[in-house]
Amino acid sequence: MNAFQQLLLQNKAWAREKVQVDPEFFKRLASIQSPDFLWIGCSDSRVPADEITGTNPGEIFVQRNIANMVVHTDLNLLSVLEYAVEHLKVKHVIVCGHYGCGGVKAALSHHNLGILNKWLRNIKDVYRLHEEELMAIADDEKRVDRMVELNVQEQVHNLAKTSIIQKAWKHNHRPHLHGWVYGLSNGILKPLCDMPPGTHIDHIYEYDDL
Repeated sequence: MNAFQQLLLQNKAWAREKVQVDPEFFKRLASIQSPDFLWIGCSDSRVPADEITGTNPGEIFVQRNIANMVVHTDLNLLSVLEYAVEHLKVKHVIVCGHYGCGGVKAALSHHNLGILNKWLRNIKDVYRLHEEELMAIADDEKRVDRMVELNVQEQVHNLAKTSIIQKAWKHNHRPHLHGWVYGLSNGILKPLCDMPPGTHIDHIYEYDDL
């Protein structure tokens, strides 16, 4: 049996189990989507949002990319963000990184990775902002882990810089922004930072005509 066929079999078993526990599960799920959370996470297969938060389908709206980035030119991310904030009316947006992130490690190297260079450049920019602190960390693994944390914090601030978030803060007093890091070695989520609705950022990034 091929690996993909195994996935299809497992899907049937999962669906059957769900119906046995709750006969109306899929009917209810198909009729409405009203999550409270938007999760912006890393594409790493070891960090599934619903599994590590113990949530069910329909409870978290998810966008994933390499190293959980919020890039102002990423139309995919911005489209997801706008839909989640304006239409789904999520109350919280979570940027979740993870220790040992391969994207962060790659960004700290000098390897030419082709088209990936363009994406990792955004992480290198974060490094440049915090280079003095990072260079003071002698242990390579600890330096990467600290870079993961700093990257999450910067991406949360990048969310606050968007007109999408600022408009929602001004008119609806939501969503609350959160930065978390997941530990691959222990399965625990570590809260790093929070930005409640209306948090002031550097004035050059604030819009006054929303």
